[in-house]
Amino acid sequence: MKLSNLTTEQINHKTTSIDTLSSLDIARLMNEEDELVARALKDVLPMIAQLVDAAVPVINGNGRVFYVGTGSSGRLGVLDASEIPPTFNLFPNQFIGIIAGGDEALRNSKPAIEDSESQGAAALEAYSVTSNDLVIGLTASGRTPFVKGAIMYAASKQAFTGLICCNKAAAISPLVNVAVEIETGPEVIAGSTRLKAGTAQKMALNMFSTATMIKVGKVYQNLMVDLRVSNHKLRDRAIRIIQEATGSTLEEAARAFEASNEQVKPAIIHLLTNSPVEKISERLDYHNGNVRAVLVEFGLNR
Repeated sequence: MKLSNLTTEQINHKTTSIDTLSSLDIARLMNEEDELVARALKDVLPMIAQLVDAAVPVINGNGRVFYVGTGSSGRLGVLDASEIPPTFNLFPNQFIGIIAGGDEALRNSKPAIEDSESQGAAALEAYSVTSNDLVIGLTASGRTPFVKGAIMYAASKQAFTGLICCNKAAAISPLVNVAVEIETGPEVIAGSTRLKAGTAQKMALNMFSTATMIKVGKVYQNLMVDLRVSNHKLRDRAIRIIQEATGSTLEEAARAFEASNEQVKPAIIHLLTNSPVEKISERLDYHNGNVRAVLVEFGLNR
């Protein structure tokens, strides 16, 4: 597929005079274009849900989710993957972001590597991908050779594969199990896919990773009950989460937190059921860390 045929490479006729506008009018015009992104995502929600449903057994089975991308797309993948462990207390090696050119490319672009299918395959090969893993390609165009090479390698290892891109009928789409094709249209600045396309991919990744973590029991109600407490701010947040979930006082929440070895989930269940922490930990293990499932077992439906 020729790059010139991709909608993300087209001229946006609504912005051809953007270089003559005031700063405020530029901001207004960009804001109007950004409003189109959320609407475009509505059409691909079923596909995002399919990726989530594929990811849940992968995480529960101690498999890994890989994001593979180049340029802005790759940076967004690394960003999302790096935020999962502290937010949801997941092992760092379960969400892995790979960008063409390695970590140096996070700051200094290495566009030449984008054109190499073999380097895309090699980047995944280094992780010994298996059928227990999920590999998601990130590319605005939907045809980047580095991403294509990674996807083809993942498929050869029977890994579940997905794609998040910003063009319909993308070249890589037929190669994956689930293709999320977000039609964001021409950019405000022609071809600058760090703009609407980047926003769309960030939003899709937010949905995918957050929904996956919810489904694997990292969230109770709408609370981050599995956050990793590594500083004073997060400790304070953990205690307030316990208070919110149980209706206890801050002092009661703090005592339960200490008694539960600074773990939010058992502290919540302890306050709601008055059960011993040791028994609670055992039941949480049995229910894959799902707080609601343990509460139901104890006769509570809340």
